[in-house]
Amino acid sequence: MNGLGGADAQPRCVLRDLLHAQAEARPDEVYAAFESGQTWTFRELLAQVRETAAGLAALGVRQGDFVALWLAHGPVALRTWFAVNYLGAVAVPVNLAYKGQLLARVLANSGVRLMVLESHLVDRLQALAPADRASLSSLVTVGDGEPSVPPGLRQVDEAALHGAGSSPPEPSVPIRATDLQVVLYTSGTTGPSKGVLCSYLHLWTSGHNVYFLTARDRYMVNLPLAHVSGILPCTLMLALGGSIAVVERFQTDRFWEQIRGCQATFVILLGAMAKFLLSQPARDEERGTPLTKILLLPFDMPTEPMRQRWGVDVYTSFNMTEVCCPIMSAPNPTALGSCGRLRPGIEARIADPEDFEVADGTVGELLLRTDQPWSFSHGYHEDPAATARAWRNGWFHTGDAFRRDAEGNFYFVDRLKDTIRRRGENISSFEVEAELLAFPAVQEAAVVAVPSEFGEDEVMAVVTSKPGQRVDPVELVHFLVPRMPYFMVPRYVRVVAELPKTPTLKVEKHLLRHQALEAPGVWDREQAGLHLNRNT
Repeated sequence: MNGLGGADAQPRCVLRDLLHAQAEARPDEVYAAFESGQTWTFRELLAQVRETAAGLAALGVRQGDFVALWLAHGPVALRTWFAVNYLGAVAVPVNLAYKGQLLARVLANSGVRLMVLESHLVDRLQALAPADRASLSSLVTVGDGEPSVPPGLRQVDEAALHGAGSSPPEPSVPIRATDLQVVLYTSGTTGPSKGVLCSYLHLWTSGHNVYFLTARDRYMVNLPLAHVSGILPCTLMLALGGSIAVVERFQTDRFWEQIRGCQATFVILLGAMAKFLLSQPARDEERGTPLTKILLLPFDMPTEPMRQRWGVDVYTSFNMTEVCCPIMSAPNPTALGSCGRLRPGIEARIADPEDFEVADGTVGELLLRTDQPWSFSHGYHEDPAATARAWRNGWFHTGDAFRRDAEGNFYFVDRLKDTIRRRGENISSFEVEAELLAFPAVQEAAVVAVPSEFGEDEVMAVVTSKPGQRVDPVELVHFLVPRMPYFMVPRYVRVVAELPKTPTLKVEKHLLRHQALEAPGVWDREQAGLHLNRNT
């Protein structure tokens, strides 16, 4: 990145320019492969995007406009997003799970007038009060069905996106590297969603710091385009001249079929994905696949089982929508639980609540900054207060508790808001969850704070059982007692069929906190007569 100026960066990071450059340089090479078997070469991609851009322009989309995209993962979502940017407009992908006030907040904050959406989602707009639809005035509906469109909204069908043979207009001014490309709304697991402003240069920088990918790779995109982990693969591989394999979602039982069918060489495995795959009986179809590399997030299990069984190299990292892959590992890391080390061009500080740096081994908030302008997000849309809080004192405040070892490895400890304080002791939910997952019958676990009758917090564990097994709370507590300090052992245990999650598989802990002790089936260790103390 050193020496990269705005004018020099523009040919490599503005999507419109990249589309033309790659269509000229490698017209017949495949850029996108879909589960249906359909593929797009770079030449075909440009044609699809220009046709869609002409259709959007005919609907009134102009350079600088915000356009909401509420679309299922697939060809329509990809070409519509690219077409919005081709016009110099700003794409606003919407989480497919949003409804009610979450949806209303995105509409109000973004101020979009036009939304391209799946037909079956119109009912969720119908359920909103007219005022909650904010400035929204036009819908382009995609897919089967004839939705009942709310009064006051203009509706056209998907045919409007095909441009009727016309050409899209040229931007009124050249699109710059620092122009806004996408607004991504954070998942809202710890509070209201915020619209993260992503310039072309920000997304380009984020993608290019996945240093081990090349033009020969095909990146499986199995995460939504409303999430940075769905957006980055598309922009990165376009810039590299590589390719993407777009699949609707991760499926344990179809994963290797998807890898072979789309000829993917790389994929991100989030959360429990790797554990789900390893829990399946080993099969011949896992070996000799095109897959050569995976990014494991978090790095909470040894790499050797995956390397031996699948023949892949394993990497890990830390990233957020607001930053640009600041921490990356070498291949096949050994410091279990780490995220890797700082990449060149990034400064980091593990800091106390007043932003002063703490010693190695001490837990504090991870603060970041970069030597390259615009390689981080430049703020939150229409939220100056949140922007000022996050970027105070010249550092971006991640909201994550980290520690650093003497070798320079960074370790995620917890979301700061997930830290539990019980009778003067700070407890990491992440650490408690790691011990819960070691119990043989536990499939997934989430730990949250619940109010204590003595003030501060009590620890509550919400777990799911592995297929064919049963989690007994008494056995679970006896398992945990020798593995952790007495004050960390959950007082409350709740066994559920599944944990509530966002489309990117993050556990929605705010829902668990909201339900807390009023939820059915909560087991109380104290009421069961299992009292723990310093001598336990």
